[in-house]
Amino acid sequence: MKHLTDIEIAQNTKLLHIKKIAKKLNIDADDLERFGKYKAKLPLYLIDEEKVAKNNLILVTALTPTPAGEGKTTVSIGLTDGLNKINKHATVVLREPSLGPVFGIKGGAAGGGYSQVVPMEDINLHFTGDFNAIEKANNLLSALIDNNLQCVPCSLNLDPRTVLWKRVIDMNDRALRQITIGLGGTANGIPREDGFNITPASEVMAILCMASGFEDLKKRLGDIFIGFTFDKKPIFARDIKAENAMAILLKDAIMPNLVQTLEENPAIIHGGPFANIAQGTNSILATKMGLSLSNYVVTEAGFGADLGAEKFLNIKCVAAGLNPKAVVLVATIRALRHHGGATKEELNTPNISYVEKGFPNIEKHIENIRKFNIEPVVAINAFTNDSEEEIQLVKDKCAALGVHAVLSEGWAKGGEGTKDLARAVVDIVENKATQFKPLYDWKSPIVEKIETIAREIYGADGVDFDKKAKLNLKRIDRLGYNDFPICMAKTQKSFSDNEFLRGRPKGFIVQVREIEIAAGAGFVIPILGKIMRMPGLPRVPASEHMFIDKDGKISGLS
Repeated sequence: MKHLTDIEIAQNTKLLHIKKIAKKLNIDADDLERFGKYKAKLPLYLIDEEKVAKNNLILVTALTPTPAGEGKTTVSIGLTDGLNKINKHATVVLREPSLGPVFGIKGGAAGGGYSQVVPMEDINLHFTGDFNAIEKANNLLSALIDNNLQCVPCSLNLDPRTVLWKRVIDMNDRALRQITIGLGGTANGIPREDGFNITPASEVMAILCMASGFEDLKKRLGDIFIGFTFDKKPIFARDIKAENAMAILLKDAIMPNLVQTLEENPAIIHGGPFANIAQGTNSILATKMGLSLSNYVVTEAGFGADLGAEKFLNIKCVAAGLNPKAVVLVATIRALRHHGGATKEELNTPNISYVEKGFPNIEKHIENIRKFNIEPVVAINAFTNDSEEEIQLVKDKCAALGVHAVLSEGWAKGGEGTKDLARAVVDIVENKATQFKPLYDWKSPIVEKIETIAREIYGADGVDFDKKAKLNLKRIDRLGYNDFPICMAKTQKSFSDNEFLRGRPKGFIVQVREIEIAAGAGFVIPILGKIMRMPGLPRVPASEHMFIDKDGKISGLS
């Protein structure tokens, strides 16, 4: 029998009209801002803070992943379908995919197998245009900055050497990391160094994800720090009168998007990928929308728990006053083999010794989650080449730590394959849920907060600050941003800042290269090791295997 690809499964599914999905959430069809038959935006007035506080938030995270990822989105969707199968009113709230991974190596972010959100092609490509709006708002500010440098009568006396704001594009393009602009004569602007980040790393994306409403969005846009004047005064986006025009571009993008799972359950998708170089969680508004409309909300945070979950808990939950009731830690036997020393060629071959040697990676993530006063469930995301002995080993080792490990078969069986996981989550929510507590106090000094994350979450012996980072710390202090939380930019491939240190590394020092300020988003971004905020394409990009026929049918998208 032919094995169907993710896109073939999605294309073979008959979708419900979005009005019927909305009805499951008790949303009137007139409240929807529809994008065709199967997508809609949800107005912010549907958010109900009383229901947000009352309903149950579940975070899905993972062990330190392999380059292909371990299936957090697949498990999040499968768990939501499983919860609905055991009669819990559940909605999944996800991050929007970036085109960088779609055409690069990792693929899209709509789930996989029989645990997907649909329409899959739309979600993975331009969707409802949110990324386009974020990109345009970001680059409008860039254009206004360079226009002000060019305009003598309206000049703010901005020193072009201090401009920190970068342009963005939603594509992996390493050639744009560092560029020179304004060449070709006086009519073309002031020559200066510039560069591009990928769109998910834009502060505008972070602002969209952190905003509590439209007025807050506009204020945060105005608070974006640009650089200094020649006489060392700080300049913000509001000084260039950029915030209203930027907000105009984001007036639709601020609204969360409603779609559906393959099993016709509600899915809300909005903002926030890339937990290695950005905050890596969906918007506060989307999470609160889900909690306003259903009893259980399953949400995800990018990459391993040392990145997305740490930021979700220390930044997003504190800012929004959220209290997650349980954490699902996604593990794969393949990733455990990887952390146990398996070569790329050995990853898909059963080897209980590798799994045992790789288990300390899960163990460290479990310890970390408990530091937030939350109990985890381990979801073993099933692959066809997993052996029963390997799976049982993980279950036994987790049980020895007092953690329930459950086989999750959502990829192959949809919600039917995740009912045991759903029951395990409900057990924690109903019998073991506690009050979440953050790892650090926002009012602690910046260096102390960075060291707390490095020591407690990564397991580092300490932190070393490069000369540029030390200068950045002085700038943060001068601008009065010491009370900001920390949004680390670090490789997703290791607990450390060295991607080649697998498993649970010890005896390492974290290197802080520089620290960026995201004043509008309300956090600072330490750049660790060699991490780049503009990725490059792999040797053989995923785009090479894609095809579209004369009727517009797409294949090769994953």
